[in-house]
Amino acid sequence: MTPMKTVIVFESMFGNTERLAREMGDGLAAERGQVVLADVRHVRAEDFAGCDLLVLGAPTHAFSLSRPNTRADAVRQGAPESRAAVGLRDWLTSIDDVFGAGSARPVVAVFDTRVEKVQHWPGSAARKTARMLRGHGFEVIDHPTSFYVEDVRGPLVAGERERARDWARRLMTTVRTGPERKTA
Repeated sequence: MTPMKTVIVFESMFGNTERLAREMGDGLAAERGQVVLADVRHVRAEDFAGCDLLVLGAPTHAFSLSRPNTRADAVRQGAPESRAAVGLRDWLTSIDDVFGAGSARPVVAVFDTRVEKVQHWPGSAARKTARMLRGHGFEVIDHPTSFYVEDVRGPLVAGERERARDWARRLMTTVRTGPERKTA
C-alpha cells in the first residue's frame, strides 16, 4: 500500500494547537503515513504535492477563527508577537490559489483548541473552518473536532494529546476506506 500523505496546517498562538498537530503527525507517522507539518505562517504551495488528507487546526478566538484584533489580544496576554502575523482565516482566503480552481483536492478534517470551561458555548474555529472549506469545494470527512486547554494559554487538558493521536489515526482509516466513507 502506498503511504498516505497528510499535510497538517496549524495556527497556534500559545503553542497548544501546534502541540496537538505534532501529536497527530506522530500518530499518522506511526501508521506509516507521510506527514508534513506546516505553521500557517510558513506553509508553501509545494507542501501540498501528492496530498491525500489535509488537516487544519486553529485556536478558537471569540467563538470563531482568529482575526488580527484577536491575535493582537493574544499577544497582550503573552503570546509571541511573531505568531500574530497571519491566521488560518487569512490563509483560507487564498486556498484556491494553492490548489487551483477545478483541480483535484485532498479531503479535509478540521480541529480547534478551546478553553475547557467554555466547551458548550456556541461557535468554534473548527466549525468556521469547515464552512469556509466547503465553500471552496472541499470534502470535510469528519465532524469539526475540539480539543481542550485549561486556560487561554494552556496547558492542554490531560488526555488531549492521546485523543489527538487517536483522532488522526481514525482519519487515516476513513481516508483509506475510500468512497464508502461518510462525510460530516
